[in-house]
Amino acid sequence: MSDRKPTPPKDAEPATREANAQWLDALPFDDREDFEDAQRGFVATLPDGVIRTPSGTVVWSLKAYEFLSGPNAPPTVNPSLWRIAQLNMNNGLYKVVDRVWQVRGLDLANMTIIEGETGLILVDPLTTAEVARASLELYFGHRPRVPVKAVIYTHSHVDHYGGVKGVITEEEVRAGRVAVLAPDGFMEAVGGENVLAGVAMTRRAQFQFGGLLPPGERGQVDAGLGKVTSRGSVTLIPPTDLIVQKTETRVIDGVEIEFQLAPESEAPAEMHMFYPQFGVLNMAENATHHLHNFIPLRGAVARDTRLWSRYIAEAMRMYGDRVEIVIAQHHWPTWGRARVLAFLAKQRDLYKHIHDQALRLANLGLRPAEIAEKVQLPAELRRDWSVRGYYGTVSHNAKAVFQRYLSWYDGNPANLNPLPPVETARKTVEYMGGAAAVIARARADFAKGEYRWVAQAMYQVVFAEPDNAEARELGADALEQLGYQAESATWRNAYLYGARELRGGVMQLPPRPILSPDLIRAVTTDTFFDFMAVRLNADRAAGKRFAIDWRFTDTGEIVALNLENSTLTHLLGQPSTRPAATVTTTRPVLDALMVKQSTVAEATQSGALKVEGDAQPLHDLFDMLDDFPAMFPILTPGPS
Repeated sequence: MSDRKPTPPKDAEPATREANAQWLDALPFDDREDFEDAQRGFVATLPDGVIRTPSGTVVWSLKAYEFLSGPNAPPTVNPSLWRIAQLNMNNGLYKVVDRVWQVRGLDLANMTIIEGETGLILVDPLTTAEVARASLELYFGHRPRVPVKAVIYTHSHVDHYGGVKGVITEEEVRAGRVAVLAPDGFMEAVGGENVLAGVAMTRRAQFQFGGLLPPGERGQVDAGLGKVTSRGSVTLIPPTDLIVQKTETRVIDGVEIEFQLAPESEAPAEMHMFYPQFGVLNMAENATHHLHNFIPLRGAVARDTRLWSRYIAEAMRMYGDRVEIVIAQHHWPTWGRARVLAFLAKQRDLYKHIHDQALRLANLGLRPAEIAEKVQLPAELRRDWSVRGYYGTVSHNAKAVFQRYLSWYDGNPANLNPLPPVETARKTVEYMGGAAAVIARARADFAKGEYRWVAQAMYQVVFAEPDNAEARELGADALEQLGYQAESATWRNAYLYGARELRGGVMQLPPRPILSPDLIRAVTTDTFFDFMAVRLNADRAAGKRFAIDWRFTDTGEIVALNLENSTLTHLLGQPSTRPAATVTTTRPVLDALMVKQSTVAEATQSGALKVEGDAQPLHDLFDMLDDFPAMFPILTPGPS
């Protein structure tokens, strides 16, 4: 960790200025149709564009992005990225068609509002409760105040469910006044992506979204899907109803909705919706106005873009003769059947083209880095704004295809078991004549605009000599210029945040729980014990062996937990043959133990947890669990 103040961002180098200027001739900047669509149906926005908690803490503000009002991109921002950043400044309440509304630009995602016969159907209540509440209040400022009858989660990413407690309460759901719908596998996907690897994913997301970068011409300008993720309270209410068939039709508060499941596409659990009485097709996050990620920079399971493309094709077939408008849970709608189908066809072919060409080149024997350099979009797609790589890129998406089918390994045995990063760096720098010689050569290459190589070379020097200030600064300079040139918002954010950490060290943030209480309460008991196993420190468990049976009086579940060979395993539904202890408690008590709101001793003393048999293994168990640091090093050597 570091408190040292980083040096200020620097200006664009001549090579960057030249590279960015070339974009002006490469793309049709005189096409303003997207700007017209993004503003169509605008009703109103928040008076000051700011959302605060009751205590006054700002959780959303666009004031810092007023620099984007300038018509021309500065040399430090790719002109294509500047364009989408301006489009994503559109914010407020928008009318899509009678009875269908969207709140856009007040979080990374959109909240869609459908007016039923007696109340509202809300689709994707944003990331945090504060922005979701403010967004619904904005709607009520211009429409009748009626109750929420249903909330629909289109998929399992936090910006599409985290604000739910800002628009409904758990009491309303328990009483049956509000239904919560989601695609089959929703809770399992939430647990898998956001719990088991949640700490690492959160840290990596800082680079993807740039939320800790100051907005500005030399800082964060956008996130591709939207401006940035909101701050505030992330919440979750588990669904009361699941869409489990490939296609299902439901009538919710008088509104007919045709659901189309799209699992293993942009999210493990995702679905599209068609609202036939309005002619509106909602593509969730599978067809937005850019190239999406096959693997996001924060990390995820590699997505199946073969299926992703097929789901878009199936939506066109099922709804193409009835659709008049396509919306999504990011960006702006497209109006008119011909334009809708043309847009969807490009999205369909975009994902399939990268998938197929990456595999073609893999079958010809090319390696991931070589494939990433060779795969290009066809000319028919290349100049179309709706497929530009603002969030994903052709480069890292092609590598994701290779990973999905052929793993991380490129097939060369020299790369099968290489030395770890620090040892590799030390030997590399030694072979290159020492740090001073490497830095001298890298400075010459920097002057020639060879920023990719300079960043690679300084990576080696910094890992060999983490305190080499000259190497850190030159590496930061190279990353910064790469960020200024990047069309992808996520690449820009990663490069610029990487530069910031090289210059100033890892930022110290206030302590936070290992998981949000709502998230840990909502995950299945099976996933809960999987996460406990992920936290087990094998060294501290060495030589220990015991079984503990857990009996949960509130859920009726029985879990047989076994520690053996420094490994935790568990089975649901059957007790152990010879447990060392049997624990009787409730899930909320176990949840509190996991997030350190309570201890075994406190829960036992209060009577919330009862132990039959030997209680020592239970105490030992929680002593063996690691706490994960929220801000581990990435740009410099981490824990050994």
